[in-house]
Amino acid sequence: MKIIDKIALVLIIIGAINWGLIGFFKFDLVATIFGEMSVLSRIVYALVGISGLWGIKLLLVDD
Repeated sequence: MKIIDKIALVLIIIGAINWGLIGFFKFDLVATIFGEMSVLSRIVYALVGISGLWGIKLLLVDD
């Protein structure tokens, strides 16, 4: 697995954990750490979103 694939996978996991916390406990970890829709939290959300798109490639490519 390439390094970019591993980074994307870690960000996908972070996003999944954050959504799980929101769903179960109404607790947004990213917003708590970086602030409600601050520049840093928006960057994290954007990176997680891009990683989700990259994850489609991981799903479709057979190494």
